[in-house]
Amino acid sequence: MTHAEQNPDEQPETLSDLAERALLRDPVAATPEWLVVRAVVLLLLVWWTWGLTRATIESNAVGESFLHLIDLPFHEAGHVIFMPFGHFVMSLGGSLMQVIVPAALTVVFLTRHRDPFGAAVTFWWCGENLLDLAPYINDARNLSLVLIGGKTGAEVEGHDWEYILMSLGWLHRDHMLARLAHFIGALMMMAACGWAVTVIIRQWRARASES
Repeated sequence: MTHAEQNPDEQPETLSDLAERALLRDPVAATPEWLVVRAVVLLLLVWWTWGLTRATIESNAVGESFLHLIDLPFHEAGHVIFMPFGHFVMSLGGSLMQVIVPAALTVVFLTRHRDPFGAAVTFWWCGENLLDLAPYINDARNLSLVLIGGKTGAEVEGHDWEYILMSLGWLHRDHMLARLAHFIGALMMMAACGWAVTVIIRQWRARASES
């Protein structure tokens, strides 16, 4: 059927329709068991969001949680991956990789797997990584944060954000950039929780309508 032969009563999809289909519609009906698992995961995300976003940057709450141990390998891998592009990009690469990996997974869940709940979880992880980076950015002048190896940036060379911000002439903006990263990360985590709640409610209603 050509465009001219289409039903004139059929309304074209609006932007909200496209967003709803892309972000909320799961083509695979979740089983009751999977809904329970997803609800438990959501409760964990809400609990972590409440605790981590309320903590101050100076407390380094994320850095002292086991979530930091998950983020750290991606950070270190980023330095290796971006090493061929020069010292500045290599230094920035660790922080970039912490955000790139969960962001890429979010796209994969939405486009390849059509799993909006999985996408919400990885989007949450992306925001959590920004919270993880905020204390590191904030420490660019103080150099009091303990790095890998057990020494602070004041004791050894290798503080990524001291070098990055000094290269840009932005060292005096470290606290402002840290607060921005924390704020954006917190918003992403809260938005992800709301996204996940919406997906679960829709799936639960779909199951209830079938029974």
